Amino acid sequence: LGWKFYDADDYHSPENKKKMAEGIPLNDEDRIPWLCALHDILRREDSCRQDAILACSALKKMYRCVLVSGASAIESNQPEQPGENAALKILFVHLDGPMDIIAGRLKKRRGHFMPPELLKSQFDALEPPSAPENFITVSLEKSLPEIVLEIQRAILQG
Repeated sequence: LGWKFYDADDYHSPENKKKMAEGIPLNDEDRIPWLCALHDILRREDSCRQDAILACSALKKMYRCVLVSGASAIESNQPEQPGENAALKILFVHLDGPMDIIAGRLKKRRGHFMPPELLKSQFDALEPPSAPENFITVSLEKSLPEIVLEIQRAILQG
């Protein structure tokens, strides 16, 4: 696609990284400033008419609303409507799979601050996307080329 790529993990504060490295799950208060910073990045790219991909574990509906609308979404837990500092058009890709597959992949990562032991806390916090959110669900049980193709098709179909 030739789009800019951002890994949300690169934007965690040193405090968040330390907390996760110690095996302590992040809470909403830890995540909101991080999500607001990610929204700002996406807003900047959008204002330059640049498409971007953000890899991010936006586990809860509120987190996805913050990515779409920024800090103003925290109060309402809903994206802003067009015209009120227009909400960003984001397609969320929910990569869905059993915990054992994801755990196996996490164990293969090297040099990452989040230990695999925190995976259960992420599953516990997960609120899978649902209507009216703009999303697709893609199975992690597919091969990587199949996953990429499915995401590309959804993006190109608009």
